[in-house]
Amino acid sequence: MNKAELVASVAQKAEISKEAAAEAVDATFENIASALRSGDTVRIVGFGNFQVAQRKASTGRNPRTGQTIQIPASRVPKFKAGKALKEAVNG
Repeated sequence: MNKAELVASVAQKAEISKEAAAEAVDATFENIASALRSGDTVRIVGFGNFQVAQRKASTGRNPRTGQTIQIPASRVPKFKAGKALKEAVNG
């Protein structure tokens, strides 16, 4: 499912216009990204948790040249599915 399909599905289930659904979906994504940017964890009961993890600096190789390169440390978003979501997928 892509974003347009998600917006159409939200509009249909909530019985609202696609424009209103698109605004709601965009606002949801923006708020999750904003919370993660500030280091917060976003917990959605029954769905899962979005959080930020610290990735250490490492050494890698350029696959074309074989040259060793340094990969800097970075912060990466992570998602952990909640129990209800896991059960919905498996059941």
